[in-house]
Amino acid sequence: MLTLLKLLKDGRFHSGQALGEALGISRSAVWKQLQLLEAELGLSIHKVRGRGYQLATPLTLLDPVEVRAHSPACDWPVHVFDSIDSTNAEALRAIDRGQAAPFLVLAERQTAGRGRRGRKWVSPFAENIYYSLVLRIEGGMRQLEGLSLVVGLAVMHALREQGVAGVGLKWPNDLLVGQKKIAGILLELVGDPADVCHVVLGVGINVNMQMADEVDQQWTSMRLEAGRMFDRNQLAAGLSVTLESYLARHRVSGFSTIHAEWEQNHLWQGRAVSLIAGVNQIDGVVMGIDSQGALRLKVDGVEKVFSGGELSLRLRNDS
Repeated sequence: MLTLLKLLKDGRFHSGQALGEALGISRSAVWKQLQLLEAELGLSIHKVRGRGYQLATPLTLLDPVEVRAHSPACDWPVHVFDSIDSTNAEALRAIDRGQAAPFLVLAERQTAGRGRRGRKWVSPFAENIYYSLVLRIEGGMRQLEGLSLVVGLAVMHALREQGVAGVGLKWPNDLLVGQKKIAGILLELVGDPADVCHVVLGVGINVNMQMADEVDQQWTSMRLEAGRMFDRNQLAAGLSVTLESYLARHRVSGFSTIHAEWEQNHLWQGRAVSLIAGVNQIDGVVMGIDSQGALRLKVDGVEKVFSGGELSLRLRNDS
């Protein structure tokens, strides 16, 4: 089925006979595979008598050779999957198998993509970036301080370099354009954080997606913001280059040297917010973050600090 897709990806018309000859199957078998492509991958295929079959939108598929070619300074092995439960899950399995870090896992689609707090990450085929970088961390907790915020800065700059000028940060792990989410980050750790561990830096970016009925929050994509298609191989490579630079700064100097830059790009700095922790809600005004990346809120005139993976931040109506 995916071999057929690669023949169609140029967006041109291909006759059923030509496709059948290329694949060594009958025209009726080509027809059945086309129906599967539409049903399983959600692709739209035009069928015109006398001309053949054409993808409604041309596809550029992820290619590890292209990703490496666009980011020659990053020597991370790149593994690309056509379809997988989630890139983070595959990265964790690869750690269990003993694969040496660093390495990068990419996928055309995820069948069980995950966001923070157990939320589903909608992951249509060949439209977005599903990216998981595995690092081996030695040196204890200092190497983990503010790490998700560092990744957020790298993602932000990678998107701005591609022309998405309005993107900014929302504590702790989201990237927004206005009030709409364009990317998210999910870090997962295995091992002993006080000694030697592995951390998976998971990044999801809405790239060329234009419709997604399943998303349960306001969202946007690079294509919707810029009005054009983006090459996902170039984007993945650009993210790797930017991420490697920020990780090197963090590794050498710690989060304190990146702290101010993060606050400068926090879209909700100084805003009235509600912090949701389970059934509890805390109202306050965002003052910034501390040296470990925890949120600083002014609550009833008193500064309080909050951190933790189960917290959710929302703008208050009076903000």
